Amino acid sequence: MTYVVTFTASAAREVRKLDRPVRSRLLEAIESLGSQPRPHGCIRLAEEERAWRIRVGDHRVIYEIDDGVLVVTVIRAAHRREAYRP
Repeated sequence: MTYVVTFTASAAREVRKLDRPVRSRLLEAIESLGSQPRPHGCIRLAEEERAWRIRVGDHRVIYEIDDGVLVVTVIRAAHRREAYRP
């Protein structure tokens, strides 16, 4: 079962603004969510029903999983200081 990985417009903008080494590590981790949407170390966020997060160094990727249509939507990709701010 392979999931389709999509980005919100704001998440795509956040990823594009990152430095090249950080961006490549994040994109590699995000790409792996297509085959394993709940990897070891992922944490479900308490305030959202379908929201999860993974840690990539000092950065966090916040995403939602829709098992009904096999889609992973990246909502946020930011430094840990900024990742949980609205």
